[in-house]
Amino acid sequence: MTQKILWALTVSILWTTCVAKPTVEGIANVEGNATVAENEKVNGNATVETNANETENLVSENADADTLKSYADRMKSFMNFSISPCDDFYEYACGNWKNVKQDRQSSHKRNNLLDIFYTLSDVTEKLLTKISLAIDLDYEAELQIAQQFYNACLTADLQPLPAADPAYLALIKSIGGFPAVEGTAWQADKFSWFNMSAHLTNYGVRGLINEDIQPQYPFAPFFSLPELGFEYIVHSDNIATNETRGFKLNEERMRGYLQTFGLTEEGINEVIAGVFAFWHDALDISDRFEEDEDKCNLMTKINETVQFPQWSNYYEIAWNGQNFSKEKLSRFCDFYYEELDKVCIEHAPAVANYLAMKLLYTMDAKLKEVKFQRDYCKLTVQYSMPYLLDKLYFLEYFSEEIHSEIKGIINELRKSLRVVLENAQWLDDETRREALEKESTIESRIGSFKDDELVHRLIREMKNLTFLDGTYAQNNINLKRFKVYMNRFNGHHNLELSNETKPLELIMGMQVNAFYYNIDNSINVMAGLLHPPAFHQTWPNSLKFGTIGYLVGHEFTHGFDSVGSNYDSHGKRRYWWSKKSGAVFKERAQCYVDHYNNYLIPEINRKINGNQTKDENIADGGGLREALSAYRNFMKDQLAIAIAANETFVPKSEQMPGMDHSPEQLFFLGFAQLWCAAYKEEHYWEELTNEHTMDKYRVLGAVSNNEDFATAYNCSLGSPMNLQAAKCRVW
Repeated sequence: MTQKILWALTVSILWTTCVAKPTVEGIANVEGNATVAENEKVNGNATVETNANETENLVSENADADTLKSYADRMKSFMNFSISPCDDFYEYACGNWKNVKQDRQSSHKRNNLLDIFYTLSDVTEKLLTKISLAIDLDYEAELQIAQQFYNACLTADLQPLPAADPAYLALIKSIGGFPAVEGTAWQADKFSWFNMSAHLTNYGVRGLINEDIQPQYPFAPFFSLPELGFEYIVHSDNIATNETRGFKLNEERMRGYLQTFGLTEEGINEVIAGVFAFWHDALDISDRFEEDEDKCNLMTKINETVQFPQWSNYYEIAWNGQNFSKEKLSRFCDFYYEELDKVCIEHAPAVANYLAMKLLYTMDAKLKEVKFQRDYCKLTVQYSMPYLLDKLYFLEYFSEEIHSEIKGIINELRKSLRVVLENAQWLDDETRREALEKESTIESRIGSFKDDELVHRLIREMKNLTFLDGTYAQNNINLKRFKVYMNRFNGHHNLELSNETKPLELIMGMQVNAFYYNIDNSINVMAGLLHPPAFHQTWPNSLKFGTIGYLVGHEFTHGFDSVGSNYDSHGKRRYWWSKKSGAVFKERAQCYVDHYNNYLIPEINRKINGNQTKDENIADGGGLREALSAYRNFMKDQLAIAIAANETFVPKSEQMPGMDHSPEQLFFLGFAQLWCAAYKEEHYWEELTNEHTMDKYRVLGAVSNNEDFATAYNCSLGSPMNLQAAKCRVW
């Protein structure tokens, strides 16, 4: 059980990668295409006889044609043409993606949409050289700090992690100790597993306290069930024997760290066995906890349970005693922690060893090969010092032209959504009136929310980041702690901030994300998302609406799901649905629950949790329908405008060169290819508790419940992608 987060994210920002390199206009240029500098050079070689404007247009058209051809070839390279789209549209659209994706560093799944992270990391490296721009902004000192950490990372010996570095060991000893290394010097009587976990949160370590920040004033922390293990999250069944992949990968990770300290093989085996014994007992609590999560529903039961007494320690250690008002404090289930306390006391040395190694794991670059070190360093700087880089990014890469086009797409989606709300026969008049009012007041933000004063404060905080020559480990520690402090910044300073202050996620545009924010009834399309495979200005409209249009529609739909129904047009927490309409919504939503519950993940022999992923699946279905309707209406409007002006309507091609897909087939193909992904077994476990359905099944679920898809691809009734005429539909 996790506390329901009050806003909806299209994508998680935990994973990375990409193939595209942005030009200075802010559009990601597909690899191999002419850059702006090259285009200018070509233009400069124009013959005297050619009109300059004509030459410029010709060069631009040729570059656009090359870009389209290159990206069309890339789209085709992802596909498995041996599979019928009506049998398995995901395999048809994405079956070869795992074989052609770039070889990049990633500790998590690879995903075509999230691979934009690598586009942005390449930009980060360029931004680090923009010293003149930083001087103009009076951020020269801050940019130099970023350069220091980046250069130190590039030259450090990161593979394998030097786990025995004195800086790491000193930190571990200061927060709880490392019995496996300290031996009899470890003071068991002074060890507190809870306090050590609280200290670890200061370095971004998710030990036995799994902390996130509420996305609303006063930005207090909230918690969810701890996930045990290292890169392979453990459950009772995936470490049931020592032959499972989960057992082997976690054993290998611990053995690697312990060997660094010179322990004997017998000693290493004993430590590892102790950690697994602790995990088994702790997982037994989790299993019971999941069966009885109503007992721990904080929203309704918090006054009926005795508070776990150590929570005050957490706020003292992690938040310097920050005084959040009592009603804003959120504890995780006290029942769970009361039970976990008993297990941790019984396994105290093993718990300390596990938490010590969890810290090392967080400090570890986890490089597969040394060649990936540059990727790691770019991403580390990008996500540790995002506000300075974000400032530079907007000045260098984000254009008004892009802003204007995305605004147009958003407006088309709004019109489409409004028609849906007006024509939803299952809404009664009262609820329809509320829904239409909510739609009319949604604020659209493109790029990011602007709060220059707060951004300036955040950038200036970099001057408090200590860099020491010759000690990468200590700098690594300092950077991890700084990153956590910045994530908690609004919470630490809430008394100085207005209660209208937005969460930091809204002001950081250089991220691969779009989301609907219930608290102020806004949709936010972040600047970093606007690269292939989500968007490119040269694409046909059919592809744009199938990609960024769908993502926008997905987020709009969140304003009208089971969470959005609890926030009105002013962002106030109020259930605005009538009893009648609410009952019909639940009935229609149950169709999605039942449909997705049937998807088996064979790699881990678990099924998708349809109830857990319900709102995201509804948003996928609604967003896809709204985007296709918006595309159709957009094309009709273009024709009508031309007719009204007595002009011949000659639209640009709505197909991609060398592809025989109709515009609407291309629309659905673009949607599906956002979610092309490559998973390892451990990644399925990592995403098992996520509110988003795993990539393959969100594609299959969305298209198999879309009658327009069946028409576009001529899928006969009864085929796997069109099993039955009745489709799950809310919007």
